Amino acid sequence: MSSLLRVHGRIGQRTLLLTTAAVPLTGWAVHAVALHKQLAATRRDPLTGLLRRDSYTARARRLLARHGDDMTVVLIDQDHFKAVNDTMGHAAGDAVLTATAARLTAWAGPSAAVGRLGGDEFAAVLELPAGRCEVRLAQLVRMLRTPATLDDGQVVDVAASVGAATCDVIGTRDLSALQRAADAALYEGKHSGRAHLATAAHATAPSINGRRAGRPGTSRWGRAA
Repeated sequence: MSSLLRVHGRIGQRTLLLTTAAVPLTGWAVHAVALHKQLAATRRDPLTGLLRRDSYTARARRLLARHGDDMTVVLIDQDHFKAVNDTMGHAAGDAVLTATAARLTAWAGPSAAVGRLGGDEFAAVLELPAGRCEVRLAQLVRMLRTPATLDDGQVVDVAASVGAATCDVIGTRDLSALQRAADAALYEGKHSGRAHLATAAHATAPSINGRRAGRPGTSRWGRAA
């Protein structure tokens, strides 16, 4: 056998070994991608695509620790959501929730923590300087009051109540304290058609599991129907 053939034979064997060795590595790579997608799916709400409560909380706390007093915590609660489900069906209710999530995400921007806390309750933590806070919150309310169009062409009138708490006013970067204050402000302005900013007094509002309690006609989460 010539030296050229021997060289080609060695190259061929080496290529075969490399190709054979790459097969399990490729399998593991596919498995890793699938596992990453599964983990990402567990972090997000399947209906709206927003972060679930635990993932939202973790990201929100990181943002609050990093950016300080320019951070704002915003809570959103759909108005008359039960009526939409009861009169138009759950598909309409899902469409309203999906529209709310998309609008909140667009408003908050890619750097924010945006999550669905459960049911028709949403939250966002974002950098929002005090001088622009009221204007930006008014913009959010307008976006959330835009009617939603269903797949069959029906139009649903929607609205949401908004409460917000800023680190500088409440005097803390603690997420639980800020959400409690924002929730108290939201409850105070429920169905008012405008966002309510929390004061220091809202931070001391009584709550159970981070929710206001004790009002007649409210659910266990402290929400009126």
